[in-house]
Formats: sequence, structure tokens, C-alpha cells
Amino acid sequence: MKKYFAELVGTFILVLFGCGVAVVAGDKVGIVGIAFAFGLALIGAAYGIGPISGCHINPAVSLGVWVAGRMSLRDMIGYWVGQFAGAILAAWVLLMIAMGTEGYNLAVNGLGQNGWGSGYQGEYNIQSAILFEFFATAIFVIVILGSTQKSAPAGFAGLAIGITLVAIHLFGIHITGVSVNPARSLGPALFAGSHALSQVWLFLVFPSVGGAAAGFLYRTKLLAAD
Repeated sequence: MKKYFAELVGTFILVLFGCGVAVVAGDKVGIVGIAFAFGLALIGAAYGIGPISGCHINPAVSLGVWVAGRMSLRDMIGYWVGQFAGAILAAWVLLMIAMGTEGYNLAVNGLGQNGWGSGYQGEYNIQSAILFEFFATAIFVIVILGSTQKSAPAGFAGLAIGITLVAIHLFGIHITGVSVNPARSLGPALFAGSHALSQVWLFLVFPSVGGAAAGFLYRTKLLAAD
């Protein structure tokens, strides 16, 4: 249970600070600031809870780790419960904070939810959204699995993973707002309204498929150094 609770806490940190910066200060810090908020939050969580759970804080990552043969099915499900709970709790806390000013309107300002199409960010179509989320998540999980394998330099995985998440956000914020994490997407969508909920399926499915694909590359030893 300690591992699952650690995943809840870590996912809470990621969603609260990543989405929080986007909602509260996005107009001030821009894409670069939001990208670093997600990456730095992940780095902080990695060193805070990594020794307990490995700091997946992402169902797609846990799926990739399971496919790679590095965790049990029971633990993966436990991680998922913690991750989704942490993301939902963080989205609710963020909403309560954001509502503390008259300048905030949920319908207008949103909650850092992901999306695509007309009216969202760069208005990229669903094909672009699918391709980005699949490949960005696959690359992200490849970095995670590679930097945490036995032959990788010890102590640097959190930095490598966090920096990769920054790069992914710099590339993809205008495409989908960047999910690469089903829990990060579901949490805000539950509070953001019907349109966000109608699109959240894409961010549940394709990051998961991308994570599984990365796990397969390590399961079959195509990328594994061990």
C-alpha cells in the first residue's frame, strides 16, 4: 500500500504544479514556463517518492513497465488506482485555488485539460493528436525504461526523465496540451466539462498504446542493455 500511496502523492504533485502553472500563470510564463513546470515537478517527485515506488506517476508508464516484465499485474493495477486518484484530487484542489479570484472562469480558462481541434490551442486535427500522443509517450517511456535499467548510471534517471518531459511539452503543448499520461488527462477533464470529457478517450488510449509499445521493445531486448 505504501507504493500505491506514493504514486498518488507523486501524481498529485505533477498535476497540481504542471496544470496549476498552465491555469494560474500560463499567460505570464508561456509555453516554456509550462513545460518546465511539468518537468521540474516530475524531477521533484522522482527524488521524493522514487525510492518507494519508482515514481511512475503515469498509467502509461506503469503499463510499459509491466509489458517490459519489470512489475506484476497486481502492482500495475494498484499503481493505476493511486495515479488516477492523485490526478483527480489534484485537479479538484487546483479548481478550488483557481476559483479564489473573480478573474477565473472555468468555462473560459479551463483546468489544463487536453484536447484537439477547433478552438483548442493550435487547432490540430485528431490525426495529429493521435500521432503526437503515441510517439511522444513511446519516446518518454523508452527514456524511462532505458535510464532505469541496471547498466544505466545511478542517480540520474530523474533528471533525464524530467528533461525529456520538458522537451515533449515544448513540442506538443500547441498540439494537444500534452498528455502522455492518462491520469493527468482524466483528472482535469472530470471538472472541465462535457467537451473535455468527450475527447479524453484519446488521451486514455494512445498514451497507453505508446507506453505498451515502448515496453515491448524492452521485453524483446531490442533496446535493453542488460
